[in-house]
Amino acid sequence: MAGELEGSKPLSGLLSGLAQDAFHGHPGITEELLRSQLYPEVPPEEFRPFMAKMKGILKSIASADMDFNQLEAFLTAQTKKQGGITSDQAAVISKFWKSHKTKIRESLMNQSRWDSGLRGLSWRVDGKSQSRHSAQMHTPVAIMELEIGKSGQESEFLCLEFDEVKVTQVLKKLSEVEESISTLMQPA
Repeated sequence: MAGELEGSKPLSGLLSGLAQDAFHGHPGITEELLRSQLYPEVPPEEFRPFMAKMKGILKSIASADMDFNQLEAFLTAQTKKQGGITSDQAAVISKFWKSHKTKIRESLMNQSRWDSGLRGLSWRVDGKSQSRHSAQMHTPVAIMELEIGKSGQESEFLCLEFDEVKVTQVLKKLSEVEESISTLMQPA
C-alpha cells in the first residue's frame, strides 16, 4: 500500500482537495470523491487514516502560518516520526505550501474576521454649490465613498463629505494610527 500512496500528483491533488474543503469553504469535496479520483486502488479503510494524517499536517502548517524554515523543520520531524511521512511526501507538501500559502492565509483571515472590512475607497474634490450661508459657496469639499462588506456578502457603501478642517483632522488621526502601528512593528 505504501507505494500506492507515494505518487506526487495524487498527493498534490489530495492536498488541494483538503485545502478546498478546510480553508476555502467548498463542502462538496468528500473523502469518497478524493479516494475515487486520486487513489482508486486503495481501499477506504487504508485511505481514511492517510487522508486524516495529511489533513492534520496541512492544518498544523496553516494554523501556525509556517514560514519556509519552520516548514522544513516541521516536515523533517514528521519524516523521522514513527508512522510519519516519507521524504517524497514531505517534498510534495513543501511544494504545495510554497505555492498555496498566500491564498490559504487570506482565506483563514477572511474566515476569522468578525466585522466587515474595507473593500474599496474612492474620492473626489468638488466645489460646494449649495449652502445655507453664502460664505460657504464654492468652497472645496472632499467626498469619500467607502465600500464595506464581509466576504461572501454584498457590499454596503458609505459616503462622507469633508471640508478642509475635517480633512486635516482625519489626516492627523491617521498619522497617529500610523505612528502607533510603526511602534508596535518595531523589533523588540
